Amino acid sequence: MGYRFAVTDFVNEHRLTSLSATETRLSGALSQPRRIAFGCVATLTGLGWLALGFISAGSPLNWQALCQPVVTSGWSDLALTAPMWMAMTLAMMLPAAGPMILTYAEIADTAARKREPVVSTLVLTAGYVAVWLGVALVAASLQFTLARAGLLDGGSVGRLIGGTIFLGAGLYQFSAFKQACLTICQRPFPFFFSNWTTETSGVFQLGMRQGLVCLGCCWAMMLVMFAVGAMNVVWMAGLGVLMTIEKLTTTPRFSEIVGFAFVAIGFGMVVSSVV
Repeated sequence: MGYRFAVTDFVNEHRLTSLSATETRLSGALSQPRRIAFGCVATLTGLGWLALGFISAGSPLNWQALCQPVVTSGWSDLALTAPMWMAMTLAMMLPAAGPMILTYAEIADTAARKREPVVSTLVLTAGYVAVWLGVALVAASLQFTLARAGLLDGGSVGRLIGGTIFLGAGLYQFSAFKQACLTICQRPFPFFFSNWTTETSGVFQLGMRQGLVCLGCCWAMMLVMFAVGAMNVVWMAGLGVLMTIEKLTTTPRFSEIVGFAFVAIGFGMVVSSVV
């Protein structure tokens, strides 16, 4: 009997030790904001592209299909358009938000090492994503309205509207408001330093404010998707790369180059629509 009790005590002690070690590893992982930040960006971006893959699974996988616009006109199609835009915003905007999220994570990581209270990077990311999911709903409604009006076809009217969108997006690259928003996106540290909070609701609001700043920076580029086709995966990936590079650079030169390129494309589309 004594032997049996000794074995039981040993097993229970081993289980408690294993559970304690697991909890320690879990709490250690959750207390490292930078790892959470990397996980947020990678996971949400991956989910966005995965959702887009499922949405476009019915199309033949070739370059022509990837570059074809999706036109919705029936009410039933609106149920597909909204998730499509939500997936697009996750796929395109999360990589561009990476520097901002990682900056917050580095500040939070420093505070955590000093045993100061911090709010998880997940909360900041949720606030940012909430803004862009709202933008996705607005964009889906706009696409549905334009399609119902017959303005999203491949004819000359479509080229004229598309060229106008490109021209507007190109000229917006040079506006003072665009450059002001871009500066905050490129240098998020002063924003977090002056608005730092340890309240969950406050950090969520910081994420929303950063999302609004990002919207002020990138809304014109997002409109370009109406000119090239809402499910044009090639342009989607290309615009996502442009937005990410733009936020990683510290000079306006890259933004100006993009502006000149958009103006040239838009001018060509407008001319081709009237010739």
